[in-house]
Amino acid sequence: MSRIVLDPGILCGKPTVRGTRLAVEFLLDRIGEGWSFAELLDQYPGLTEADILACIAYAGRVLREERVYPVPT
Repeated sequence: MSRIVLDPGILCGKPTVRGTRLAVEFLLDRIGEGWSFAELLDQYPGLTEADILACIAYAGRVLREERVYPVPT
């Protein structure tokens, strides 16, 4: 069972951690701001380290699938 879900009824379908209203992008933004895993776990008690790692893995999968095509100018 995936820890990351897309449910149109939660945050307009943004990827979230299962059983929470925490968006993947929100958690990645906090990590990008320098928050440690310990700080995230302290601030969001329902969150687990495995959830945080799932967010990072999800972002990696999405970026691997991204394709950029040059547009002639």
